[in-house]
Amino acid sequence: MKYTKFTLIAIAVAGILTACGSKESGKEQQTAAPQQVTPLVSVVTVVAEDIDITTTYTSNVEPNATNNIVSQTAGRINNIYVEVGKKVSKGQLLATMDDANLAKSRLQYVNDSIELGRITELYKIGGVSQADYDLAVMSLNIQKKTYANLLENTKLRSPISGVVTARNYDKGDMYAMTQPIFVVEQIIPVKMLINVSESQFTEVHTGMEFDVTVDAYPNEVFKGKVNLIYPTINANTHTFPVEVIVDNKDQKLRPGMFARVTANFGTNHHVVVPDVSVVKQVGSGEHFIYVLQADNTVKYQLVEVGKRLGDKYEIISGLNEGDRVVTEGQARLKNGIEVKVKE
Repeated sequence: MKYTKFTLIAIAVAGILTACGSKESGKEQQTAAPQQVTPLVSVVTVVAEDIDITTTYTSNVEPNATNNIVSQTAGRINNIYVEVGKKVSKGQLLATMDDANLAKSRLQYVNDSIELGRITELYKIGGVSQADYDLAVMSLNIQKKTYANLLENTKLRSPISGVVTARNYDKGDMYAMTQPIFVVEQIIPVKMLINVSESQFTEVHTGMEFDVTVDAYPNEVFKGKVNLIYPTINANTHTFPVEVIVDNKDQKLRPGMFARVTANFGTNHHVVVPDVSVVKQVGSGEHFIYVLQADNTVKYQLVEVGKRLGDKYEIISGLNEGDRVVTEGQARLKNGIEVKVKE
């Protein structure tokens, strides 16, 4: 049989199309969708626990009292008796100033005392008037106060027991009243000022115990007590100041230390879950947990997370005690999907 040129071309095209169809059919068979695999997960049954309601505030250790030791008059410093870091007692002599004015005042006080004695004898026999006698008494009292004031400002003593934290002059310096000669701070006890939320205003009371920690003693907890509660609320921050004191008898706490003050406001009975079960939704700050349902499907449950407790989280709302939550295999899950639980 003879074929024309056009006939041969038609036969060739038909063969190519037949071959392509066979290949496409085979490809479709090879790429057929595999059967859906049920995700394998691990679950735990959650329980509720008593959890302390604690809040930690940051503050700085402050002295209970601070005194700037100064003289009311400028003058030369005769002697310095203490150094920075020295523990001093109330009434202890710290420094003496030039005493020329003190000596003059003392002499005047002695003279006025003698003069009053003379006038008193004359007054008894009617030799001077009541007015002259009263003037002499008043003059002596004024001079007595002047002498006492000069004595206090010439012999400088500490008004409190504490530690010398600053000395700004040396022996022989001219004191010009620009800064204190000494700074004495009382560190038995010390205090911290914290700002507490107004929602806890009725829960804080004088004498309430707080825990205090500092970086210098990382493994030690100091016991503090509420000493003072300020009566007003800051309208901008909605907090109120509370003064906490620590007796500090061992003097470990020093002014300027960074402190953390922890208050305990009771307990809550809340569900606790492993931290690996909590899924944080990126960009929203919300937290979810996959909860296993009775039909072996999972529910993507929104929860409110509370405190972190080691490798667990407190759940404030969203779960009930006895719920079974997924702890492994969340990456392949979505809401409502059926799962298989590991034995």
